[in-house]
Amino acid sequence: MPTFPFPAPDYLPHLRALTEAFAEEARAGRFEAAVPSCGDWTRRDLLAHLGVVHRTVATIVETGQQERVEAEMGEDPAGWYAESAARLLDVLAAADPDEPSRHFAGIEMTKAFWFRRQVHETAVHLIDAHAARGEVVRLEPLVAADGVDEVLGRFLPVAARFVAIPSLAAPIALHASDLGYSWTLVPGEPPALGEAEPVATVEATAQELLMLLWKRGEISPRITGAAEAEEAARGFLAAKLTP
Repeated sequence: MPTFPFPAPDYLPHLRALTEAFAEEARAGRFEAAVPSCGDWTRRDLLAHLGVVHRTVATIVETGQQERVEAEMGEDPAGWYAESAARLLDVLAAADPDEPSRHFAGIEMTKAFWFRRQVHETAVHLIDAHAARGEVVRLEPLVAADGVDEVLGRFLPVAARFVAIPSLAAPIALHASDLGYSWTLVPGEPPALGEAEPVATVEATAQELLMLLWKRGEISPRITGAAEAEEAARGFLAAKLTP
């Protein structure tokens, strides 16, 4: 199993590929179509959100100012998104990942955070955009696995500030069946990654695990263990685990 997260520059090719895929999806139009995984959002709302996030992050990394940039898409939403992504990529490519930066995770306050976060922000919303058309997009398994690691290793403490994360009485494992990677969550407030013998194992592909953690789609993982342990694992995964 590789070490997560990757070196910050290694995220840039993935981010470029994902933003290009999202821009292509944006060019398909259908901006008023509903996005089932994003409440009452339309595809236009989704595009505006992701473009604003890209521009806001670019501003944070470039200037240090944490001010939300508002969307002014005009008559060419797809072109506006492509410009947003290009600006983000240019800023990150020129940035020193080790320099200090503001972000919401509260640990390791450097610009490297944004390289990883923007990959997974884009990946999850690419899933959303395709779902709005009744399609499933396939992510690179290694990217999806890193996204799983981000949720379990970075976002559980962040989410715990805002929502009640279920406790675990004993360790559980998440296993990516397509890659052979596993993550073990040990009891804590909130539960955290650690090393222990799990009493239950949740098994699915890396992308399915990512979608399960972000509550995207109807994912039915294989869960093994004693009945009580399986129930605890299902209860944990049913809760909101991301900010």
